[in-house]
Amino acid sequence: MNLLYGIIELIICFSGVVLMDRLFGKAGLYTWMAIAVIFANIQVSKQIDLGMLSVSLGNVFFASTYLATDILNEKYGAESGRTAVKLSAAALVLYIFFAQITQLFVPNTYDTVDESMRNVFAMSVRITAASGLMFILSNWGDVLLYQHIKEKTGGKYMWFRNNVSTIVCNCLENFAFAILAFVGTFPLSYCIQIALTGSVIEITIAACDTPFLYFSKYFYKRSGILLDHINKDCADNKSKGIPA
Repeated sequence: MNLLYGIIELIICFSGVVLMDRLFGKAGLYTWMAIAVIFANIQVSKQIDLGMLSVSLGNVFFASTYLATDILNEKYGAESGRTAVKLSAAALVLYIFFAQITQLFVPNTYDTVDESMRNVFAMSVRITAASGLMFILSNWGDVLLYQHIKEKTGGKYMWFRNNVSTIVCNCLENFAFAILAFVGTFPLSYCIQIALTGSVIEITIAACDTPFLYFSKYFYKRSGILLDHINKDCADNKSKGIPA
């Protein structure tokens, strides 16, 4: 069932990225990245099994940020991708701060969630700090590598730059994060297992996000074609003296 839930989450997440871009443009992608990085840091505390493999949650949400930065890079320029990383990092810092503030409040006798919240937030400082650092470095690297490949290939082979930049940065992030976040809490062998499993999953996810990148670009081109037609019609009407 975990595998099925993961596939459903992947489809919803990647479709959500494309939909946010379709509805709100850059602002939608900025918002998605801020939400995704916070929720990924909540999910990552939960350990699950996929068949005989052990893995921490958060991979899909985290991977969706790479799709978002690739769309931003492709459609709005590298500077937009860097801005998204900065805004998401700021959102993550605020999450860390308010997560700790929340634990300072003394619950009353009617409270039923304080203990559960403390269990979640107890690991969040170390995990979130490690995840935040790796998020900034890996996504920043993804933006730079994506743009570099795009320039070197003359804008061709979008699937290639999407997969190379995502896989390289995500796999490096997996190993660095597993060591920084979990060594001491879990045995080193288990941390390596998490990293290896996560990398395999991320490579699979990277291959799955490519069609969504093409969908986003297709919608973008269609919007441009429609806008050109509208502008042409307006210009024709104006030349004929017809009010817009």
